[in-house]
Amino acid sequence: MDDFRGARKETQEGGRTVFTEPGRIIVRDPSGQSFIRHDDMDRFRFGARDIQTQRVGNETRTVVFRPDGSQIITTIGPDGQLLRRVRRDRDGREIIIIDNTYRDPSAVGGFYVDLPPPIIRIPYDRYIVDAAAASPELIYDTLEAPPVDRLERRYSLDEIRYSPSVRQLMPSIDLNTINFQTGSWEIPPDQAARLQGIADGLNRAIARNPREVFLIEGHTDAVGNDIDNLSLSDRRAQSAAELLTQQFGVPAENLTSQGYGSQYPIEQTDGPSRVNRRVTIRRITPLLNGGTASLPPPPPGTAPPR
Repeated sequence: MDDFRGARKETQEGGRTVFTEPGRIIVRDPSGQSFIRHDDMDRFRFGARDIQTQRVGNETRTVVFRPDGSQIITTIGPDGQLLRRVRRDRDGREIIIIDNTYRDPSAVGGFYVDLPPPIIRIPYDRYIVDAAAASPELIYDTLEAPPVDRLERRYSLDEIRYSPSVRQLMPSIDLNTINFQTGSWEIPPDQAARLQGIADGLNRAIARNPREVFLIEGHTDAVGNDIDNLSLSDRRAQSAAELLTQQFGVPAENLTSQGYGSQYPIEQTDGPSRVNRRVTIRRITPLLNGGTASLPPPPPGTAPPR
């Protein structure tokens, strides 16, 4: 972290403090709350034949060309927000992975949503699943699980990223099969293989529904300051997402990542904690589409998936 800390610049914008470092922007609002943003496109360079970026009106469109002839098309708005992500196969057929262009007319501006705590009607160990003790079927079932409570509407990706009460509507898996050293976001080779079960569940879910989206969340312990920890946790989440794609073939476009620093510890301590230096994963497809069915229609003459 020393290199990133040394390159970090601090500015004031509209009452907010903005920290800029290589690959990341961290914003601290007047209330003291902080959040981090990064360019998700860095993960798409692996295995790409070519990447082209162009301006279309006030939007930026990036097309990733893959050796199999498919394309991943990502459109970013003028404010830097992801508007949509589409997979186009070699025959020109398109599948919308993320559509952020919808806005609920009742929603008030911004990206923070404050909801009442969800009513959890399932056992706690099925709501937050321990990956180290979970069977492959439990992992898959959790990655396919519906929301634990009723959804009022669709939520944008930023609303999901930055609103804990929205994310809490979906079960999660603690990837405690991998642990990070203090100050590190690298996943040791001997621990990387432990993601096989998660990757198998993800690939199985995506094969069933190519529109699935999963959020990889990074966390730290409470050692250090909140800005360093946000940067560190975000890099941990990205490392896990990259590994799932590069080593296990999970499509990059079906994953997104976000760091939360030390905000959500498992172990309540201000000191070093191995269990708090972790990543978690949850399915967010129902949050993005409001819980409506997102499976594409089966080809003519085939039975729907069971």
